[in-house]
Amino acid sequence: MPPATAAAAALPSPSPHRRVPATKSIWLNPNLPSSHPLHRHKSAELQRQQQDHAPDVTALVAALSAARAAPDLAAALSPHRPVSPRLLCTLLSRLSDPRRGVALLDLLAPDLPASALLVPYNLLLRAACRAGELRLASGLLLEMRDRGVAADAFSYSTLLAALTRAGHLDHALTFLPLMESDAVAPDLVLFSNLIHLALRGGDAPKALALFSRLRAAGIRPDLKAYNAAIAAYCKSDLLRDAKRLLLHDIPADGVAPDAESYSPILAALARHGRHLSTLSLFSHMRAVARVKPDLSVFNIVLNAYGQLDLAREADRLFWSMRRAGVPPSVVTYNTMLRVYGDAGLFGEAVHLFGLMCSASAGNGVVKPNIVTYNTMISIHGKSLEDEKAGSLVQEMQANGIQPNAITYSTILSIWVKAGKLDRAARLFEKLQGSGTEIDPVLYQTMVVAYERAGLVSQAKRLLRELREPDQGVPKETAIKILASAGRVEEAAWLFRRAVHTGEVKDPSVHRAMMGLFAKNRRHRSVVEVFDEMRKLGHLPDSETIAITMNAYGKLKEFDKAAVLYRALREEGCVFSDRVHFQMLSLLGAQQDFEALEQLVGELSHDPSIDKRELYLVSAGVYERAYKFDEAAQIISQVRSSSDFRVQKLR
Repeated sequence: MPPATAAAAALPSPSPHRRVPATKSIWLNPNLPSSHPLHRHKSAELQRQQQDHAPDVTALVAALSAARAAPDLAAALSPHRPVSPRLLCTLLSRLSDPRRGVALLDLLAPDLPASALLVPYNLLLRAACRAGELRLASGLLLEMRDRGVAADAFSYSTLLAALTRAGHLDHALTFLPLMESDAVAPDLVLFSNLIHLALRGGDAPKALALFSRLRAAGIRPDLKAYNAAIAAYCKSDLLRDAKRLLLHDIPADGVAPDAESYSPILAALARHGRHLSTLSLFSHMRAVARVKPDLSVFNIVLNAYGQLDLAREADRLFWSMRRAGVPPSVVTYNTMLRVYGDAGLFGEAVHLFGLMCSASAGNGVVKPNIVTYNTMISIHGKSLEDEKAGSLVQEMQANGIQPNAITYSTILSIWVKAGKLDRAARLFEKLQGSGTEIDPVLYQTMVVAYERAGLVSQAKRLLRELREPDQGVPKETAIKILASAGRVEEAAWLFRRAVHTGEVKDPSVHRAMMGLFAKNRRHRSVVEVFDEMRKLGHLPDSETIAITMNAYGKLKEFDKAAVLYRALREEGCVFSDRVHFQMLSLLGAQQDFEALEQLVGELSHDPSIDKRELYLVSAGVYERAYKFDEAAQIISQVRSSSDFRVQKLR
């Protein structure tokens, strides 16, 4: 029988309504509907053939998971060689151990072209990051580049996001140059994660440098990125730049600010004592921007009212918070207690404290915490009720709240003011003997108390104790105590000893020592501390840079100051106007007026620079160099034109 006839005979009999010759190959008819039984028969046949060739993935994964060495992996895969890239990705996605997946990839990678290895490597990167194997994940990305596999945005984003979540910011930043060399642009999410991690680590200069790189890359920031940048500017005391972002850049990009956008600036203004500006920005927030304040904003504004002796306005705002849909927290209650205490409204403070002590689950009032008791102890001290302050300490302990260093420091200060120095000294000695953590505030309180009482020898004894390594006080804490007390020699001796043993990690210790040396005109020591800070990889803030450049100027090392200025600008550090103006002064002292004019030209195009102040400083530089004609020309330009542009004067 011919093959076509045999095939037709094996098929089901045709419908009686349609006569079909037995010798015709019906399955070749292109007009046959897809629902015809012949198509279903063909699909089933193809499926059986594919099942004959496709491996049992579940059994293969089990065999690979049970393998103990590379030969076992090779034996399990030998029936299926060569392995397709699709099967390899399936196996890698199902293996639970990323290290076993690395062994599998090492075994099969020589059989595949480099272009087919990107997805397997990305699967391994994701598995290693999920398992917390960050060292393995970092090595995988470097291995990709060595094998000629072009890492993509997913590769870098997966690794850097995992590193930022784990707190390894410095290690994550080392991959940014590799991204640039691979022509992979970081996305907005990755930049936002890095900026937030830098902020959580207290490294605001690094956060600002990352934000500058984000904008230089042409990425449009979203609200999250803008809020992080505003917070970083405020932590660096660059309030004008923060307000420029909030009031100009964010609206220009069509981004609607929220309460989190305003709260860092409000907090920074209050921290600098600019309480009227705080209330003005709060009014702009509610009346112009139509942004609903959140709890943190209310707390900041209540404190600003208290600092301006506007206790009644604070009282009205406090009791209106629930109507605004923002229930007060314990921080809000503590702020109001402090406002009442500063205004001398002791009765209102006692009444509010009584409400807190009688708080229950249904009355909406929060229970007091350690800050509440510390505030009330301070209020009793202001009203000269030292016995009530002491009884509050016993009451808080009875309620299960243990006193902290601020509690003891407040009690010590109250007893010293009340003339009970012996009682304060006994409490301090008891705290030292009980192993209670002695913080800078507590130590400083007793040092000041002894000095005011004329017991200079006792104060010196306490300061001497900080130099002893067996006192239980961390060296970083001791250095900050000595620096705040103005003890230059003791602080310098302890700082150098701690640096030599590698015990100084906190950049605030370096800043404290630089401030101490600068006040005492020890400029060479300022530069040495700055160098130690940079060796640890810390990115200095604007104030630290200003102190260092001033030290270079005093030492007549103008070239080093210029190199530092240019290097930190290239690293993305955001300078305050003080740093720029200081560089102008150093150029003037160096008599390098060509570089001065060039820098003025660059700064005149920077929107964050106060142009009027810039040209006034430039005029002052020329005047100090006895170039009165040039200084007069700049002043006349400033007075005659609203567009402050300094023309070339040479």
